[in-house]
Amino acid sequence: MTIDVRPASVFEDVRKVIGPKSPVANVCWCLSYRIPSKDNNELRGPARGEYVAELCRADPAPGVLAYDGDEPVGWAAVAPRSATTFARNRKIPHVDDLPVWSLWCIRVRPGHRKQGITHALIAGAVEFARDLGAPVIEAYPLDNGDAKVDLTMAYAGLRKNFERAGFVHAADTTSVLAGHPRILMRLDLR
Repeated sequence: MTIDVRPASVFEDVRKVIGPKSPVANVCWCLSYRIPSKDNNELRGPARGEYVAELCRADPAPGVLAYDGDEPVGWAAVAPRSATTFARNRKIPHVDDLPVWSLWCIRVRPGHRKQGITHALIAGAVEFARDLGAPVIEAYPLDNGDAKVDLTMAYAGLRKNFERAGFVHAADTTSVLAGHPRILMRLDLR
């Protein structure tokens, strides 16, 4: 299998990976860290998908998609930290004043897991951020050691996958997800 990672500019492909089975469902659509909490809570049902469709038409795209041929099989959210709620997050520190980008959500579709797609998504997100001038990219993965993580809550990624991609531990956080601490990891792109 050859995985190709591209900017997430085709809404229907994004919908296949992170959208709900029912268009009226109130699933995340990977908006939880992208928009203020109040807006996220008020955006309901189909309006969530419409919001993401607008993001897909914007430049830059809201993230990257992994494809197996023409089939979208994975998603990674990546954007300037200043354009996310991480800009004001008190649990995840700012390491310095650089205009860093954040990589905060990775999702691989069922039936396509355990095939290296997560690694391709991380690498693709790094290249996407680098191509758009990011000096540094951050992630906030779970520091779970060898402990199992519920797949629903593994969206933040796992420390070992980011280490494999060259990210280094830059700071501890006070954020906990699914009972595991999250850490701040960075990769210098300069």
